[in-house]
Amino acid sequence: MEAIYTIDSLNQKIKLLEEQQDREWCDIKDEIDEIKENLKPLNLIRNTVQEVNEAVGFKSDLAQSAISIGIGYLAKKLVVGKTDSTFKNILGSILQLAVTTLVAKPADHHEPSEKELYEEESFEG
Repeated sequence: MEAIYTIDSLNQKIKLLEEQQDREWCDIKDEIDEIKENLKPLNLIRNTVQEVNEAVGFKSDLAQSAISIGIGYLAKKLVVGKTDSTFKNILGSILQLAVTTLVAKPADHHEPSEKELYEEESFEG
């Protein structure tokens, strides 16, 4: 660590350390946001499906669609179970369709992170 002999150099060093602290804090917040996003049930299912596809070697959309349909069917059976009620069967089918659609959808949405927003502000101002 270099010695600081003047108030100007001290103020400059303080400013640099504060900027570094801000960047590191933004990195921590981004990591927490990413962890929270990955722990959402839908994303856990998507990640599991993706890992199964990679492990087994499914590359085709047909195989991925079949897995999505299977997960939708399991969701219907877990929630509705075996019933003679027409209303419950309809609700179960709607649930199955929703889960199948959500699992099959790619999770490529990208929201700017705090770090990216901070860097944009730094360039502008």
